[in-house]
Order: sequence, then C-alpha cells, then structure tokens
Amino acid sequence: MSLPVEKFLFHRGRLPLLVSMPHAGEHIPPDIAAGMSAAALEIADTDWHMPRLYDFLEEMGASVLVATHSRYVIDLNRPEDNVNLYPGQDTTGLCPLDTFHKQALYQVGKDPDEAEVQRRITQYWRPYHQQLEQELQRMRAEHGVAMLWDAHSIASVVPRFFEGRLPDLNLGTGAGSSCAPELTQQLQAIAAQAAEAGYSHAVNGRFKGGHITRHYGQPQQNIHAVQLEQAQLTYMEEQLPFAFDEQRAARVRPTLRRFMETMLAWADSHASN
Repeated sequence: MSLPVEKFLFHRGRLPLLVSMPHAGEHIPPDIAAGMSAAALEIADTDWHMPRLYDFLEEMGASVLVATHSRYVIDLNRPEDNVNLYPGQDTTGLCPLDTFHKQALYQVGKDPDEAEVQRRITQYWRPYHQQLEQELQRMRAEHGVAMLWDAHSIASVVPRFFEGRLPDLNLGTGAGSSCAPELTQQLQAIAAQAAEAGYSHAVNGRFKGGHITRHYGQPQQNIHAVQLEQAQLTYMEEQLPFAFDEQRAARVRPTLRRFMETMLAWADSHASN
C-alpha cells in the first residue's frame, strides 16, 4: 500500500514574495485514477517542471507553494463555485471533464458527481487556499506588503483556447485589478526587453489571471498579485515525454528572475508598516 501524497509542498521564505504553482501537480490518487481514461493518465495539461524552472526562488528568499495533485483531480485556479472566469470563451472547470484537446478524462459513467466534487474541494482545494491566504497575511503583517506571483505554463499551441501560437510570456493582472498599474508597467518593460532574446509577450491578453490572481490581488490592501502564463516551448519539449530542456530554461530564467527582483523591489519601496 502506497503512502498518501502531501496535499501541497510549501517553503517559507524570508522576503514578502510568495510564488504559487497551482498546476504543477502530477499525482492522481488511485481511487480517482481507477475511473479515468487513458488520456487522463498522461496528465498532458500539467504545468510541467515549474519548480525546476524556478529553481532560484528559495535562494532569493521567496516563499514557494506547489500543488502536488493534478489539475485533473481539481483545478486550484478556479473558484470554488466554478464560475467561468472567461465568459463567452471555452475553458475547463473546477473538476474538468476533458483535456485541453477535448478528450474525455473519465470512463463512461464515471464522471464525478456533486458529492465527489465537494469531497475534492474539502480534501484538496481548501487546504491549498488556506495555506496561500495564511502566508500572504503573514507577509503583510511582517513586512507591510505581500507580493504574489502565480506561475503557470501551457503548450504554445492550443486551438481550443487561442488561435495560432501563444506569446512566450503572458502577464495577467485581472485586467488591471490585481496589482498597482506602475508595477504592471515595470513588469511589462522587462518582458519587452526579453524581445532581444527572442521572446514575445502580452499583458492581459488571452490570459488575464485566474482565480488566484483575481481573488488574492488586493492592491488597496497592499497585496499585489500577478500571473505569468509561459509558453512551454521556452523551456521544455511539448510532446510526450514532456522532457525538460535545460538549455532553453537557462535562456529564459534570467527574465523570470528579473520579474521576481522587480516584485521584491516594489515591495521594498511600498511597504507600509
């Protein structure tokens, strides 16, 4: 009998920056996996290798919160009531029923019912969000400000959600609601500089930030949240076995690090104890 997997991994840092990775989890509990399709068990829509891509965070002094369970179990970046974050656009839900390419996740008749959805909310969704909320409040109490970076990645071509190839670096601030506009401008300037290294970018384009960014970003309360949806082509192979590419990662990490440094510099200059 295998031991249960932790609901999340958490490292507490010394500075007022929390990096959340809600879609990095790969684990599907055996009781759930038993009713799933072969496509589901490939967990293709994972935000692969995010802790490895951001391997500099702990050394920088940031706190890091990483999901351990697959988004196919429950999507931690969706609201508990499952309201569509992109009205009028196709998206996946709190307990998704299909992959990004519309392959069924469950065997016929095995979709989770409402009781099972509620069980997963209690078992997996709430503990992650309780830890996230607790850490942001601790940071704000200790430093006068809290900075949240929600780290994501996605295949560069997913016709279900966007036409053509996704920009490499997609910053989302809830259409301007989740952080100070001046901070957005500074982050956008870094993304623009990355064009010299061949990276394209967008701000509040197709990806404006999911539930985590929109819910926890409260700039009027000195909590600033930003989501980065990064094209996976910038650091890995996008087909099975979804291999990490250290050479590509090494090229993009300096830009990621500059984003983090900018978040911390903002916190340092805008703390209000």
